[in-house]
Amino acid sequence: MPESSDAADPIVVGEQSHLEASRAALKAMREDALTLKAQGGNAVSTENLLAALRARAKALMDDPNVPLFFGRLDYGDSADAGEFRTERYYIGRRHVHDATGEPMVIDWRAPVSTAFYRATPKVPMGLDRRRRFGFAYGAITGYEDEPLSDAAGAAGGAASGAVAPAGQPGASRILTDEIERPRSGPMRDIVSTIQPEQDEIVRADVNVSVCVQGAPGTGKTAVGLHRVAFLLYAHRDRLRRGGSLVVGPNKEFLKYIEQVLPALGEIEVGQTTVDDLVARVKITAQDPAEAGVVKGDARMAQVLHNVIWSRLRTAQEALPDGIMIVRGSRRWRVPASEIDELIEATKERDVRYGAGRAMLAPRIAHAVLYRMEVAGETTDDRTQNAVARTSEVRKAVDLLWPAIDPLKVVFELYADAEVLAAAAEGILTAEEQAAILWTATRPKAPRSAGTAKWSSADAVLIDEAHDQLDRLPSLAHVVLDEAQDLSAMQYRAVGRRCSTGSVTVLGDIAQGTTPWATPSWAETLKHLGKPEAVIEELTLGFRVPRQIIDFAAKLLPDAAPGLLPPTSVRQQGGALEIDAVPSEADLVGTMVTAAQLALTLQEGSIGLIAADARVAEVAAALSAEGVEHTVLGSEPAAPAIEGATETEAELVESLLAETVGPRLIVVPATLAKGLEYDQVLVLEPAEIVAAEPRGLRRLYVVLTRAVSRLHVVHSAALPVQLTGTDF
Repeated sequence: MPESSDAADPIVVGEQSHLEASRAALKAMREDALTLKAQGGNAVSTENLLAALRARAKALMDDPNVPLFFGRLDYGDSADAGEFRTERYYIGRRHVHDATGEPMVIDWRAPVSTAFYRATPKVPMGLDRRRRFGFAYGAITGYEDEPLSDAAGAAGGAASGAVAPAGQPGASRILTDEIERPRSGPMRDIVSTIQPEQDEIVRADVNVSVCVQGAPGTGKTAVGLHRVAFLLYAHRDRLRRGGSLVVGPNKEFLKYIEQVLPALGEIEVGQTTVDDLVARVKITAQDPAEAGVVKGDARMAQVLHNVIWSRLRTAQEALPDGIMIVRGSRRWRVPASEIDELIEATKERDVRYGAGRAMLAPRIAHAVLYRMEVAGETTDDRTQNAVARTSEVRKAVDLLWPAIDPLKVVFELYADAEVLAAAAEGILTAEEQAAILWTATRPKAPRSAGTAKWSSADAVLIDEAHDQLDRLPSLAHVVLDEAQDLSAMQYRAVGRRCSTGSVTVLGDIAQGTTPWATPSWAETLKHLGKPEAVIEELTLGFRVPRQIIDFAAKLLPDAAPGLLPPTSVRQQGGALEIDAVPSEADLVGTMVTAAQLALTLQEGSIGLIAADARVAEVAAALSAEGVEHTVLGSEPAAPAIEGATETEAELVESLLAETVGPRLIVVPATLAKGLEYDQVLVLEPAEIVAAEPRGLRRLYVVLTRAVSRLHVVHSAALPVQLTGTDF
C-alpha cells in the first residue's frame, strides 16, 4: 500500500493546497448565508426565516482542527465507473463547492461516496485508487493509497501483495490512528472509519427498520447516528416534514453524543430520553423491582384497555327512555335499543376511545335526521351539526361514553383493588395485582392523582392511556439506543412515535441490567410494532483493545449465558492492569494515585468508574489532593444563550462554542453505559456487582468502556469469573 508521512512530499503539499482552497470556499459559502436578510411577510415568518439562516450558518461552520475531507476516490476509465468515469472526488463531512458551483468536497452520504467504504480489490466499484489522509490539528500529515485496479497498481509501483480488508490489523495505519486518536469531551463522528458492514446499515432504505445487536466497541451508537444523518441527506423533505428523534438511556448519554450530528451538518434531530418522551407527569418516585416488572409488562396495555372501555354504559341501563330531541314544533325520539346499536357499531370499527366518543354525537344526530327526512322535512349537514350540539345529545354522550382523564385512570387502577381486579381478570395474577397497588409501592397512599408521586413506569402507563384514548402522532424516523434495558411498555411508547415511520434499534443483550431487560430482539421488535425489522449483528470490535474485551468477556457465561463472546481486531500491549490493594482503608488513596498517573501517561479522556455509593468519597479524595475532575451527572446546567443583541455571526459562534472540561471524570457505574474514555479506572468491581441484581452485567458494561487502557483497583476479591487470568 503506497504511503507517505512526509509533510514535504509533493503529493502531501498538493493535497494540503486543495484543503486550504476548500476551507476558503466553505468560508465563502457561510458568508453568503450570513449576508442573506430575513424578511418575511409578518413577524412570525421573519423569525422562522431568521432561524433557518442561523441553522444554515451553523451547519457551515468550519472547525480548523477537523479536516474537511479524509479521503479521495480516483475512478478509472472503465464501464464499471459509470457516470463517474475518470473523475476524482474528495470525500468529507459536508459538501463544499467553489464560486462556480463546482464541487471541491463531496458529502460522505452522496452515492458517489459509497465506494470509499465498500470497494475492494475483488469488487473495485469502478475505482482505480482509494486514498486516505492522515491529519494533525486540521493539516494533512500523510496519505495512504490503496490500488484497486491493475492500472492503479502499475502506476503506484509501491504496492505489494494483496490489500488487507479495511479495518483489519495492518490494513491502514491511518485508519487505526484515527480510531485510537485521544478524545476529550463528547463523542466524535466516525465518517472516516466506517467499515463496510457498518456502511450497509447506515445506508439502509428509509422504509426499512433495522435492529443492530453489537458488542462493546463495535460502533453501534455511531452507526445509528450516522444512519439518521444519511436519511436526512437522502430523504430530507420527508424527514423534515415527519421529524426524527434520537432516544437515549439518560441525559448524560445524550450530552456525550450531542455533537455527532451537528459535526455532520445536521442540527434538526431531536434528542430525548424515554422519561422525557412521555413526560406528562413529574417523576419523583421509584418503584420496587417487583412493581416495576409488572408495570413494564406488555399485559398492562390490555389492563388499561379494559379499564378505559369499562366506562361505557348502555342506553338500556342509563337512558331507558332513549333521547327526545325538540326541533321547532316537532319532537324526535331515538330509542335506547337503537342508541346501543350505534355504540356497538362504533366499537366494532376498532377506533380509539376518544375517536369513538367524538363519533357518537354525529351518529345519534344522523338517526334523528333519518326520522326527519322520512317525515318529509328537508335537512342538510348544518341540520345534523345543530342536532349533534343540542344539550340532549351532548348529555347523552357524556353519560354513555364519558370523557376520561388518563392520569385519573392510572391512579384509580392503583388506588382501588376492585377496579384493578376487574380490569386485570385473567391477565395479572393476584400477586401481581397486589404488587402495583399504591399500598405496596408508596409509603403513604396518595389521596388524588394531583398529589401522587409518579415513577418512570407510571409515566409510561399514563402515556399508553393517552394513546388508547387518542392516537399520538408519528415521526418519520426514530433511533433508539441502549434499547436492551427498556420494558415492553417503554418499547410501546417509543413504537407509537414511529408507527408510520421507521426505527433504528441499537443495543447489546449482554448489557441489559434492568430487571425487565429484553430477552431477545424479536421480542423487542414485536413490542415496538416492527416485527418485520431486519436484525443485523456487528461482531467485530474496533474500539476496545483485545486484552480488555477478552478480560470482560469472562463474565458472559454467567452474566449472559448463550451469547457468543465479542471479538476485537485491536491488539494493544499494556492495555490492561490489575492492582490488588491489601487493605480496604488504602483503596481510595490508591485510586487517587492511579488517577494522577493516568493524567501523565497519555492524552485524552479518563473515566474513573465506581459503584454509585462510592462516588462522593472518591470525588472528595480527588479534591483533597487537588486533582481536577468532574462528577458525571452533577455538572451545572449550561447557561441559556441570549441572542437578541448579537449579530447572526456572533450567535452562530456562541452556539458552536465548546467548553472543554477536566480530562478526569468520576462516573457512577449506573451511568457508564454507552460512554467511552481513552483510559478507564475501575474501583472495586465487587461493589459494582453487589449493588444490583444484575451486577455482573453492570460490571461487564463498566469494564468495556476503555478505548486504550483499563486499570482495575480492588481490595475485595474479584468476581471468580475474572480470577486466574494472566495480565
